[in-house]
Amino acid sequence: MRIAIITGASSGLGAEYARLLAEETGLEEIWLIARRKERLEMLARSLPLPCRLLPLDLTREESLRQVRDRLQHTEDLTVNWLINAAGFGRIGSCETIGVMTESRMIELNCRAATAMTELCLPHMKEGSHIIEVCSCAAFQPIPYLTTYAATKAFLLRYSRGLCAELAPRGISVTAVCPYWIRNTEFIAGAKETDHEVLFHGFPLATDKHTVARRSLHAAQNERAICTPDLVSTLDRFFGALIPDDLIIHLVNLYRHL
Repeated sequence: MRIAIITGASSGLGAEYARLLAEETGLEEIWLIARRKERLEMLARSLPLPCRLLPLDLTREESLRQVRDRLQHTEDLTVNWLINAAGFGRIGSCETIGVMTESRMIELNCRAATAMTELCLPHMKEGSHIIEVCSCAAFQPIPYLTTYAATKAFLLRYSRGLCAELAPRGISVTAVCPYWIRNTEFIAGAKETDHEVLFHGFPLATDKHTVARRSLHAAQNERAICTPDLVSTLDRFFGALIPDDLIIHLVNLYRHL
């Protein structure tokens, strides 16, 4: 059985990936993973392919064990696609956000993504694809998005190294690094921690359909990094050239736009 596995599938970018992959020829089932069961059920009803729902919190060891067991006990399984779209961020100072929230962010954005990847690898074959949803925040330090940017920098480096490791097996790994995405829950969720407005706007924000469509195309073409919009493409280019101190100064100017 040829399947796609999507984490963070209950809304936003993860749900958009599910809609697009449901149109893929050759897939027989989509596994949808997220905490909110009712959202997964709504999404599954709208898709033309059979779906297996796993309402799990991937920051918990028991959830990862359940994924492992499902993979091991499904006969003739091939994971054609793994899309790690689960993740969250918070805007605010590290003191304001707090250690518990930051720890959960690291657990979900870093540890859960790497665990899911390595659980799925034994079930992947030549021609399989992995998409790790990073962010253009990975290209530089960002004050008041400090921990989030650091988690995405980790995931980007992990993806690049894994891409080289898996190339001989014919398995592609694509790190997707978009700019702000306006029609998801991310921006509203990220702003929960501070009453003070630290980012005054999100100019030139892209949309989830564009990000999902372009990144799937990039993965099919075995691109290691996908910057699916103009801002993230420029950010990647200039982030490699400009010193961090200057980048931080520019970020502080941007926050007041």
